[in-house]
Amino acid sequence: MRLYPAYTLGVIRIKDLNLITGNGDVNEMEKLPIKTVVEGLLDLQATGESATLLGIGPMSKNCVQATLELSKDDDYPVMFIASRNQVDADELGGGYVNGWNQFTFAEAVEEVAAEIGYDNLYYLCRDHGGPWQRDKERNDHLSTEKAMELGKKSYVADIEAGFDLLMIDPTKDPFEVGKVIPLDTVLKRTVDLIEFCEQERKARNLPEIGYEVGTEETNGGLTSTETYETFILRLKEELEKRGLPIPTFIVGQTGTLTRKTEQVGTFNFKNAYDLAQMAKEYGVGLKEHNGDYLDDVTLLEHIPSQITATNVAPQYGTEETRAYLNLAAVEAKLVEYGLVTDVSNTREVLLEHAIKSERWRKWMVGEQKNLTVEEIMAQNDAELQAEILDIAGHYTFNDEEVKAEIEKMYANLKAHNIDGQRYVVDHIKRPIRDYAECYNLNGVTGRIKNLNAVKA
Repeated sequence: MRLYPAYTLGVIRIKDLNLITGNGDVNEMEKLPIKTVVEGLLDLQATGESATLLGIGPMSKNCVQATLELSKDDDYPVMFIASRNQVDADELGGGYVNGWNQFTFAEAVEEVAAEIGYDNLYYLCRDHGGPWQRDKERNDHLSTEKAMELGKKSYVADIEAGFDLLMIDPTKDPFEVGKVIPLDTVLKRTVDLIEFCEQERKARNLPEIGYEVGTEETNGGLTSTETYETFILRLKEELEKRGLPIPTFIVGQTGTLTRKTEQVGTFNFKNAYDLAQMAKEYGVGLKEHNGDYLDDVTLLEHIPSQITATNVAPQYGTEETRAYLNLAAVEAKLVEYGLVTDVSNTREVLLEHAIKSERWRKWMVGEQKNLTVEEIMAQNDAELQAEILDIAGHYTFNDEEVKAEIEKMYANLKAHNIDGQRYVVDHIKRPIRDYAECYNLNGVTGRIKNLNAVKA
């Protein structure tokens, strides 16, 4: 049941509070701004008690539930990082995740929080906001003016829906594909967009929000420590001239890179450490992108390298797809034993929709990304099809036919005492828990609050 409107001036929202009791009652307590959390982490680095935050792609409501349950149980803040393709205003095309716009996304997270009696800190974050950040805008080669207009409309919806952090990323330029966008261009667009967002926020009398700048992409030009420091210095100078806030995070290249369902990059400890120290000099946290599928050795390196946060997204979608396939395999066994007669077509429908979505192209390598849907369907290459399903299954979770088959499968399993939805949530928790353990997240909310109490 909805407890509060997603956005109403003067009305307290669940997401703006720290504590929600098990019966859905709200205990009013000021929520720590995300910048305060990051500053706390930077201070804790001197004590050895800091942590690396997780920015989690909200790939589904199941993913949101898994994230909040772990955050509640282990006492750490979480960030939900939504790209414009995943969550956006209806007039801009909406999002592929549950058809969420900014308001329905905020509402869905609030509902899950209320259902589980959530009592920690979660933050709604815009990942890669700005011009040309929707695939269609880039593919249509929109003009700079039009792309900036649409990017600003998206930010306004973010602000009104109560987002806590906005990533300002003007580096996806269809007219500069394969080129390094001039630093002056990146700086000007970044400062202009922060100024726009601040004007819109203040006009609505809303609390402060955090900003994330830079990009992990090589065409952003922030791949070297020298360029990174130049960017910070010049950005700080321009923001101070206009009386604008210093960002909460600056994204830097640590060597990570996700392709297909693998981590194909090589973590560069020295680069990460150097970038983190540069950012820290200005009270800013280093943010790492493309953090999916990292091994434990690399994860454990994050604390000494002093990376403040890591973004992970497609991995959770892939894990949810794998969970559905595991359940489908169990359902097939029940059919074999004569316990289920009206079997679902979960795997087949997921596969067909994944192939037809063509969303797998951005993650593929070599000539495979150029294959047509017809070629893939006709080849009947089981290995290739399984790979595409693994990569792109999560893009189809909101398709009506896919949802119908999953519900049918759940019903078949429930008749034999298997809670399919509970299994899916718990399956998604596994990689999140691995990261949280290596990132020293357990109890970090309490450590930050204790630090703030001492400072006060």
